[in-house]
Amino acid sequence: MKGDSMKKTILLVLCFLTLLAPCRAYGVEVSATAAILLDADSGRVLYEKNADRQMLIASTTKIMTVLVALEHANLNAEVTIKESHMVEGSSMDLKPGEKVSVEELLYGVMLCSGNDAALALADYCGNGVEQFVKWMNEKAAELGMEDSSFANPNGLDDEKHYSTARDMACLAAYAAKNETFVRLCSTESVTIGGRTMTNHNKLLHMVDGCIGMKTGYTKAAGRTLVTSAIQDGRCLVAVTLQDGNDWVDHEALYEYGFAQSGPDSSEEQTQKRK
Repeated sequence: MKGDSMKKTILLVLCFLTLLAPCRAYGVEVSATAAILLDADSGRVLYEKNADRQMLIASTTKIMTVLVALEHANLNAEVTIKESHMVEGSSMDLKPGEKVSVEELLYGVMLCSGNDAALALADYCGNGVEQFVKWMNEKAAELGMEDSSFANPNGLDDEKHYSTARDMACLAAYAAKNETFVRLCSTESVTIGGRTMTNHNKLLHMVDGCIGMKTGYTKAAGRTLVTSAIQDGRCLVAVTLQDGNDWVDHEALYEYGFAQSGPDSSEEQTQKRK
């Protein structure tokens, strides 16, 4: 009797563990202060953590910079670099007096995260950085980025420059529909205007279908990362803010997200902002 009882107990435990296994397999957690995983096509949120907390976003700002520049400049237009475009932080090593195309500057922003390139684009497109920043904020409002404010085109720390994981995911979902933007951010290496620039986004090689997007870092913001990936015609967007383990976290988010079935069209989505 004791043997039969023991066998029944073991069987029940194994059945219980089997039922729990899918939950463990598909669970996901990240080390970021704020994060979100979004189905870009349906708007369905697959994972979120402090998604509405306003935070510094560093160079992920440049997603907006490039999108606005694409709306206001011809790729072949020539830009003369000024001393005022020289600024701290990452650069594409522009020199005052140099003449470069808008397309070269766009690659410099996306692949080199050039703060100098971002300023040059903004100055050229808006006939001054102030007007360009105004366009950035207008675009944010147009996209429903209610918790965002842009103070510059490069993402350097400013108390009036911030966003949220949710808003940045909204921006990335919009950007993923722009063919020129996708071409720029997914390029692994390019030689243009005598410069060779290489994309340092590791997710391009870590996640199948990743189209890249934008990395960012300042001491105050920490590591920020916005990426997108497409598998079987399904586009997901991942955002992590202040995350020292962002590459691994994005890989885990995509593994989790693509393992989920697509949204049921008959199911009402009731996503509430916190």
